[in-house]
Amino acid sequence: MPRPASPQRRREVTDAVIEQLATTGIGNFSLRTLAEGIGQSTRVLTHHFADKTALITAVLIRLDERQHHALRSTPGWDDPAVEVGSLVRSAWERNLSPEELAMTRLIREIEGLAAAGRLPLPAPGFIRGRAEFVASCLVRRGLPESNALTLATLLNSAYSSLQSDYLTTGDKQRVEIALHELCAWIDDCVRQSN
Repeated sequence: MPRPASPQRRREVTDAVIEQLATTGIGNFSLRTLAEGIGQSTRVLTHHFADKTALITAVLIRLDERQHHALRSTPGWDDPAVEVGSLVRSAWERNLSPEELAMTRLIREIEGLAAAGRLPLPAPGFIRGRAEFVASCLVRRGLPESNALTLATLLNSAYSSLQSDYLTTGDKQRVEIALHELCAWIDDCVRQSN
């Protein structure tokens, strides 16, 4: 009888898989090449994940946890006096830093594959969960719950599109001017609600 999978070990394997996918991409991996990339046997992956879909689901859940932790750790996240635009700029700098760039590319790739219908799982939770998380930040700053999710959806969609634009074109000046306008817009929305 196989031993039960340890939740801590499963998380460690998931983190290793995420780091590998950030290097190789998620579009065309196999369990065998992924296992080799993290220095494990395929059996380690199948012990923790029933199949490729279960593995990708675990990756998305863990990426979501990591993103929420990073945002929550942004100075001022819980302080209603700190403008949302400031948090957006901090996230932008962190996401495009050399330490985070590969992970940002992975997230944009996941979103693109999900939009193309090529991700074998219910990916909408990945996007919606992020919107709900950002909406909680807007509510903390006085926006009514009835409006916060819509504005968070607009903010996240614009932010993701700007990142995709920058990663595709490399046109930092143009994209960051647009980011500045996005930050001014969300800060104005918050001010108008108070």
